[in-house]
Amino acid sequence: MLTCFDIGGSRIKPGWADAVGVPEPLAAIATPGDFAGLVQVMSRVIRLGTRGVSVSIAGVVPPESGRLIAVNVGAAHGHRVADELAAALGLPVWVGNDADCFALAEATLGAGWGHRNVFGLILGSGVGGGLVIGGRIITGAGGYAGEWGHGQVLAERLPELGLDIPHFACGCGQKGCIDTVGGARGIERLYRHLGGTDLSSHAILSDWLGGDMLARLVVEAWVALLAGPLAVVLNVIGSSAVPVGGGLANVPELIAALDREVRARLLRKTDQALVVPATPGTDAGLIGAAMLGFQGLMELDVPGRGSANG
Repeated sequence: MLTCFDIGGSRIKPGWADAVGVPEPLAAIATPGDFAGLVQVMSRVIRLGTRGVSVSIAGVVPPESGRLIAVNVGAAHGHRVADELAAALGLPVWVGNDADCFALAEATLGAGWGHRNVFGLILGSGVGGGLVIGGRIITGAGGYAGEWGHGQVLAERLPELGLDIPHFACGCGQKGCIDTVGGARGIERLYRHLGGTDLSSHAILSDWLGGDMLARLVVEAWVALLAGPLAVVLNVIGSSAVPVGGGLANVPELIAALDREVRARLLRKTDQALVVPATPGTDAGLIGAAMLGFQGLMELDVPGRGSANG
C-alpha cells in the first residue's frame, strides 16, 4: 500500500494505491502556504498499512542538493522534500517532477504502453517534458532531463510563412525558449504579436477550427516554431511514442498538425502517428507517482539496494 500525492501550486490530489491497480483518487485539498501545513494535510490522508509515500510535484529536484526548485509551490520550494517529509511522516518518501511522473504514467498505462523509449510532452500554460526508458524515469545531470522547453533555440524568421518572430524573454532568464511560444500563453503571445490584439488560447483555437485567417496564421507559426526543435529532440533520444498532456492536448486537431510536421522533419520516417494526445487524463501525475513509489518499494525489498528518498 502506498499513499500518493500530486502536488501543484493551488491544489493537492491525494490517492491510495495497491500493487495491483492505479491509485484510488481522493478529494482534492488546497495547497498550504508553508511546509508545516503541507506535512499536516498529507499526514491526514495517510492510512494504516501504508508502506511509503510517493509524490509528483511541479518543480525540479536537483540530485546534488535534493532541494526542490518550485517557485509555484511555495510550501515546498527550497526544501529537501523527500528527506524532510520522510522524517516528519516516519515513512519512506519518493519525489518526482510532475512532467516525469506524467511520462511514467503514459509509458506504463497510457499512449506509450509497449514502447521502451517514451517522451512525455506537456503543452499546458507552458512547455515541459519527461523521458522514460525501459520503464524508468531519466533525470540526467541536475535533474533537468526532458526539459526541452528552455534554451535559445527558436527560429526568428519563418520564410515559408513570411513571418519574423522575436525572441521573447523567458521566465528562466533566457530569450528565445520554446516555453515562450509553445504553451497556451505562448499561443496568446503569438496572436498578440501577429494581430495586435489579445485573445484567449481557447478562443484562438476555436477560431482556427472555424477557419479564421489570423488564427490560422498563428497556429501555422506555432507548429513551425515547435516542430523543428521537437524533431531534433526525438532524433537525439529516439523515442517511438510522444504522448502529449496539458490543456492544448484537448484539441486533437492541433496535436495532429504538430505530429505531421514533426514526422516530416525526422530522420526516421513513419506513417504512424508519433505525437499523440495522452490517455490517463487528469490523474496522470497521481498514477506516475504511484509507479515511482512502487519502483522504490521494490528496490527497498532487495537487500543492499536503493534509498528511501528519491
